[in-house]
Amino acid sequence: MIWSFVKIVLFVAAVTALTLGAGYLAETGGGIRISLANTEFTLGPVQAVVAVLVLLLVMWVFLKLLGFFVAFVRFLNGDETAVSRYFDRNRERKGFQALADGLMALASGEGKVAMAQAARAEKYLRRPELTNLITAQAAELAGDTKRAGDVYKRLLADDRTRFVGVRGLMLQKLSEGDTDTALKLAEKAFSLKPRHEGVQDALLQLQASSGDWKGAREVLGTKLKQGLLPRDVYRRRDAVLALQEAKEVFSDDAPIEAREAAIEANRLSPDLVPAAVLAARSYIQNGKPKLAVRVLKKTWSAQPHPDLAAAFALIAPDESPAERLKRFQTLLTAAPDHEESRLLKAELLIAAEDFPAARRALGDLAETHPTARSLTIMAAIARGEGEDDAFVRGWLTRALTASRGPQWVCDKCQNIHTEWAPACGNCNGFDTLSWREAPGSAVAMPNGTDMLPLIVGRPEALPDDTVAAQEASDPSDSDLILDEELGQKAQN
Repeated sequence: MIWSFVKIVLFVAAVTALTLGAGYLAETGGGIRISLANTEFTLGPVQAVVAVLVLLLVMWVFLKLLGFFVAFVRFLNGDETAVSRYFDRNRERKGFQALADGLMALASGEGKVAMAQAARAEKYLRRPELTNLITAQAAELAGDTKRAGDVYKRLLADDRTRFVGVRGLMLQKLSEGDTDTALKLAEKAFSLKPRHEGVQDALLQLQASSGDWKGAREVLGTKLKQGLLPRDVYRRRDAVLALQEAKEVFSDDAPIEAREAAIEANRLSPDLVPAAVLAARSYIQNGKPKLAVRVLKKTWSAQPHPDLAAAFALIAPDESPAERLKRFQTLLTAAPDHEESRLLKAELLIAAEDFPAARRALGDLAETHPTARSLTIMAAIARGEGEDDAFVRGWLTRALTASRGPQWVCDKCQNIHTEWAPACGNCNGFDTLSWREAPGSAVAMPNGTDMLPLIVGRPEALPDDTVAAQEASDPSDSDLILDEELGQKAQN
């Protein structure tokens, strides 16, 4: 505000001074007399000032022409830069204007216009490290992937643009589905600029897809050191990668390494269900059932899951149904009010042929939250209590159209998986699977229902009249569901 006032005051003072000076010169009677070739010129005060200004202008033009003449003479003598410097500013102005127009066209989605402006900018500037970048992106925008690839390859020759060229080729290979080449390019880009977050994510995803769990853990550690990943997220994802390493070791029949990797994965993320199951298996193989119980109980308190119950059953596979029901109380008390605990307890009581207690344990789940699993359990209870086959079929018919219950669902694309995996098989999202209910799902029953045949026992374990009724009934779709579960249990 003050500076604006000062500028106004100075402007008014300058105008006033010029006005007073012109008035003073007009009032004076003197002048300037110039004699040239017997000719005399008389100039008044104002005319003299104008003449001086014109003379200065003529002198400036003369000096410019003299400078151009000197530059031309030096050019004739072999100094090319003398003339080229004279026109450089104009060329740079046109070149940078074309470069700016190309960027505006690129931002506006006009790929062909951007390529034309980039070619014009290259003509004036001779700066390929700038113009090639616009040309490559404009070619991709226009759908000319071949030209974009050629430009990216030219960028590899310059140290300043090599990373951009490698990353551009990597993205092209990813879009084409050539993951093997894309992985090699991602590794090269990561070596050139390890702090680039986009390259880190792409490399991590490619390594997870190809099974390079060790390399993926190294990239994950780099992200943590650079502050690009919260520590809790890092621990979770590192546990996922460690779990996959452990699974591969198990498949290679190397139990010592498998135990170490599985236990490490469970230590990094105790609430990761697959890691807890694998760690428990390793403890069971090593003859340490108490440690397996501790791992499964801790994870059950955080995330009750049927796979945990199945692993808990493996600790003593030959026990009787009554013994199993008693031993499972340790697990059930970790989360007594959880829906999974109620379903599991009902299954255990069915195995012990205590059908009224199984009905009490299940409570009103079949009405408040009907799922294929809870309705199938109700059918088993009804059959065990000797209900009419039509009544049993009623429960099983409802199970055919009921929700499938919790499943492994991708949080990114909502795709349903029958088994847990570190990356979604549909969208390749890393660590995006969570155990939850998918609304409107119409896939086969999840693995959680496998616990029912595991606990129930062979079909002969049911009451004789129930088995006889089962054999005498027609093999309708509803009967086949329950019969199939009982048959799976007999195989286990």
